[in-house]
Amino acid sequence: MMGRNGKGRILALCGGVGGAKLALGLAQIASELLTVAVNTGDDFTHLGLHISPDLDTVLYTLAGLADPLKGWGRAKETWNFMAALKQVGDEDWFQLGDMDLALHVERTRRLSSGETLSAITRIFSKKLGIIADIVPMSDDPVRTQVVTDKGILPFQHYFVRERCSPQVKSIVFAGAEKAALSEGFSAALNDPDLAAIIICPSNPYLSIDPLLSLSGVKEGLAGSPAPVIAVSPLIHGQAIKGPTVKIMAELEVSPNALSIARHYGDLLDGFVVDDKDEDVLAPLNAMGLETRAVSIHMQSLDDRIALASCVLDFANDIRISRNA
Repeated sequence: MMGRNGKGRILALCGGVGGAKLALGLAQIASELLTVAVNTGDDFTHLGLHISPDLDTVLYTLAGLADPLKGWGRAKETWNFMAALKQVGDEDWFQLGDMDLALHVERTRRLSSGETLSAITRIFSKKLGIIADIVPMSDDPVRTQVVTDKGILPFQHYFVRERCSPQVKSIVFAGAEKAALSEGFSAALNDPDLAAIIICPSNPYLSIDPLLSLSGVKEGLAGSPAPVIAVSPLIHGQAIKGPTVKIMAELEVSPNALSIARHYGDLLDGFVVDDKDEDVLAPLNAMGLETRAVSIHMQSLDDRIALASCVLDFANDIRISRNA
């Protein structure tokens, strides 16, 4: 069963905060049927620790531990480590909370002993009481690099240290050509019982494109019998959070939901936009896309569940129409 929305498993492609919100809604409906494949292009080594920002955001969100205001990091976090580090060092631009450090230290220890990122993420999920399968997109290193007017910047240097201020010229995913899909991602993508593939409202360029850059992913989406549905990360030309609109403007792309759909192109069967963007429904339909216009602003848990339910109902409707 796919919750109350049909049958079969659900695969969600996800980045950080925005994607994690919808992933939480999906988990509230059908946690035991859900696989969340998470971007690891943001991963990097900092202070000798392996940091996986998007994986951690999804883990904390689904475990009910995320900071409700920031959307990332842990709730009720303290910052004694960072205060002490600032006294003696100069690498304090990336904030690591005291409780958050435990995850990075344990992940680094396990990676050093030869365990895979997938296996470690599975252990963390179990210990945090998460039922859904959270899987990294790959166990091989893929690193997002932002080509800017200030040179090529590793993602976290662009995003955190430089606060997204440099002008983006292009984005590359170093290592993607050699990286294999994680076993969990591959299994979910090729599951014969897959009923829906959801591209969460994460930044398409920074959070979803790293997953799509891996060999076999675009082919798997295009060839899947399950409907592929994306949720727009924009509401009336604005992002709830993050540099999506800025990047689109710098890449000379019109910052609207229609451009997002065109970016994903033939991979999609359906596209969900905010009800403030009903003006794009006609051109989306002209592209051959099924569409839905609903509120996609997820301010509360009820909002997350409502949007997730709408997306799964939408996928089920597409499946029924295909088989009619």
